[in-house]
Amino acid sequence: GGNCSSVDFSGVTDIYSSSGAFVALKKGLGQGVCWGGLNYGGNCSDVDFHGVTDIFSTSAAFLALKDLGQSVCWGYLDAGGDCSGVNISGATNVFSNDDAFVALKGSGQAVCWG
Repeated sequence: GGNCSSVDFSGVTDIYSSSGAFVALKKGLGQGVCWGGLNYGGNCSDVDFHGVTDIFSTSAAFLALKDLGQSVCWGYLDAGGDCSGVNISGATNVFSNDDAFVALKGSGQAVCWG
């Protein structure tokens, strides 16, 4: 993840990291650029960044929260890179460790994966 010479940083509002990759978020444009190790979330070419409000990470995966309660995950599956079966809507906060995410919901519930 140390080579960012091909990344266009114009319009970048936030940068997030896993242990081997980065995501540069361009909120106003609804775009994101990833680089680094593929097993660490360095490939986000299939991710739709429109409406992303925040991004969280484990050591090898990313979670992007979107407006309207939507979310998308990518990276190493065993480190939280697959949240397709997880209902994250209503999350008020997200926490992570090396290999898992937990989304705390306003209803006093939480969901965990990774």
